[in-house]
Amino acid sequence: MEENMEHKVENMDDYEDNFGIKELLFSKYDLSEVMVHDTGLARYINLRPIVVPHSGAKNANVMFGKYRMSIIERLINNMMRSKHYTGKKSKAYAVVREAFEIIEKRGKKNPVQIFVDALEQAAPMEEITRLRYGGISVPKAVDVSPSRRLDIALRNICIGANKASFKKKKSIARCLADEIMTAARGDLGSFAVSKRDEKERVAGSAR
Repeated sequence: MEENMEHKVENMDDYEDNFGIKELLFSKYDLSEVMVHDTGLARYINLRPIVVPHSGAKNANVMFGKYRMSIIERLINNMMRSKHYTGKKSKAYAVVREAFEIIEKRGKKNPVQIFVDALEQAAPMEEITRLRYGGISVPKAVDVSPSRRLDIALRNICIGANKASFKKKKSIARCLADEIMTAARGDLGSFAVSKRDEKERVAGSAR
């Protein structure tokens, strides 16, 4: 039962070179160890081994192409939402790398696993849409697709980190690490988890 509930990258030999050396994220973290327990998100979280998470936007104009990108690269891209990082991917890359080092030091485990756990906790199951009946707009609760759940979780984690670092002495890397670790525990102190609860609470009242 537990095996069916977990998704793991298979056929790791396909990603090893002729010398049998595995590709490690940032030359440190083994993505083959990472497990996704949420079966709805498993097919959308790309954990294919990669050293430098940068695809050169080759999937930018491909329908559903973002799901072929490494989930770490999608985190880096989302970090470029603020004015300080717009168009500065190398700077966002350095922030994510430093944040993962902080997470590893604090959590004593693979930081990618903690990040995936945070995505599962921050992904909302329900939200509302607006239906019009004549001249009246009525809110209606709807299930959220897995792809949108992942998009919302990534966006809110990065927005939470940016908000936490605004006009603060704490670095953005430390704020991102704090946001990921807090979200992974399902703590309401996390911006992403609090936003998930808010969406689900509103949806619950609109059923």
